[in-house]
Amino acid sequence: MLLSLVPRLAHFAGVARTEHVTRAALELQVPQSTLSRALVRLEHDLGVELFARRGRTVSLTPAGRTFLGPVERALAEIGRAVEAVRADADPATGKVAFGFLHTMGAETVPGLLQAFRADHPRIRFALVQNYGEAMLERLRAGELDLCLTSPVPDAPDLVTRRLDEQRLRLVVPADHRLAGRRRIRLAEAADETFVTLEPGYGLRRITDAACQEAGFRPRVAFEGEEAETLRGLVAAGLGVALLPPPVFPRPGVVELTVTAPRAVREIGLAWLDGHPDTPPVAAFKRFLLARRGNLLARPAPLPPPQ
Repeated sequence: MLLSLVPRLAHFAGVARTEHVTRAALELQVPQSTLSRALVRLEHDLGVELFARRGRTVSLTPAGRTFLGPVERALAEIGRAVEAVRADADPATGKVAFGFLHTMGAETVPGLLQAFRADHPRIRFALVQNYGEAMLERLRAGELDLCLTSPVPDAPDLVTRRLDEQRLRLVVPADHRLAGRRRIRLAEAADETFVTLEPGYGLRRITDAACQEAGFRPRVAFEGEEAETLRGLVAAGLGVALLPPPVFPRPGVVELTVTAPRAVREIGLAWLDGHPDTPPVAAFKRFLLARRGNLLARPAPLPPPQ
């Protein structure tokens, strides 16, 4: 019965507000006969009389007054929802729900947003930092429009585009036996203790795969959730780690270029297949795709205001 009641609630509220069927029909822009029939059907479905009628003038019955308050609150909530979704889709001031890896939060994403908002200054962002699998779950749940992730996922329900890649480095303590080197084959670290991200993180899978290709399985002493925490553990002498370059140099560690195997992580953009883009999402997607191969480069600073 609820589905049949919903279309008539606005009719009921309009007549209750004006206490006149003709005036309500004009305000609601529906034929008077249509409005009258809707009210009769509503009362029939509820099994109570909502109005006392005197010609085209009506007044609420006690049941009608009881019914009116919740109906007005429901209609107001629907009105707010309509305004919200329209605001989020507005080409100039809409919203983009954007997810990205923790390691991209200090510099890469702020630089991208700064460059994008030079041409779209009023578009709003809901930003989510997380590891790859968690972001993909939120993407599938409709909580994100786009996400930057690594490795680039291969799933039938997602559309992905490879945008760039980052070389990984072997990070060792400053007093480590390998600290005097500039380059290293990963196999030379086979006997080392590693600190890594937890299973499920993309960088953990890349680390495990690179070590396997180098001919060994890493001995993991500590597992964390954030790359800079791992650098701190390395600086404390608790192991070595395979990590992307830092935003700022970290004292107490040395970062070695890995020559073999090729240790990189690909950065990709993902979105839900078949999911329609609002204008602000479409604009930001075009912006990111246009930076393919140059995503991780530091953007040039914007000129100061005149």
